[in-house]
Amino acid sequence: MRTDVACTLTVSTPVSTRALLQVAVAAPTTEELTVVSAGTPRTAVETQVHGARVHELQLAAGETTIAYSASVESGGDPRAVTAADRAEYVRPSRYCPSDQVEGYAAREFDQDVERGALVQQVAQWVTDRLVYVAGASRPVDTAIDTLLAGSGVCRDYTHLTVMLLRALEVPARLVAVYAPGLSPMDFHAVVEADVDGVWRTVDPTRLAPTSSLVRICHGRDAADTAFLSLFGGRATLGRMSVTATVDGDLPAPSPVPFPLP
Repeated sequence: MRTDVACTLTVSTPVSTRALLQVAVAAPTTEELTVVSAGTPRTAVETQVHGARVHELQLAAGETTIAYSASVESGGDPRAVTAADRAEYVRPSRYCPSDQVEGYAAREFDQDVERGALVQQVAQWVTDRLVYVAGASRPVDTAIDTLLAGSGVCRDYTHLTVMLLRALEVPARLVAVYAPGLSPMDFHAVVEADVDGVWRTVDPTRLAPTSSLVRICHGRDAADTAFLSLFGGRATLGRMSVTATVDGDLPAPSPVPFPLP
């Protein structure tokens, strides 16, 4: 199955600003990235950060338009969980303070079930507990804020699921993806958890099929996976569009953990 993805961002900056862009897919068959800043084409320098493809840009003062498109063929081997992964992704992080809810998680969930069932149990608990409300959360909200508020968007669902899994000593991380079938279309965040030595994906929002997701990058939480980060200046995000389509029929969303290549 072929998946076609694209995004366009328009950013206005009052002064020249360094930016890091994370919108490129992990394994494209074809792709194109164009950047036009203050009317002049700009070159993006690609680097690898924790396995993610990051493009460094120098934005001129004024308006910058970034356009990215790619095609991806589904398939490939699931990603193995390394010893370094197990050490990194079981620890608390900025938005997932799992050390603060260990007792709570132990009382809520049965740790004696097999790992895949535990991951499903936690994801379903978050699905049932939260209400999806656009604009309900702030960029600084942690998973504890989400737990108390009872609402949020995809990053909040993901942060809460990741925090609870880590509190149960299950390595888990946030994955930024393109998500065919998502409505309204946008960048999306889902959960990867260690299930028997393989990263398996669940989407506690149940808004898109996990089997058709296209990986952009992964990290401890949203602090590692922002699609655009600015340094040495400020900016206003203007227009933004994201698309993701498949060349066949979409499967139904599923609670079963799925390997994402």
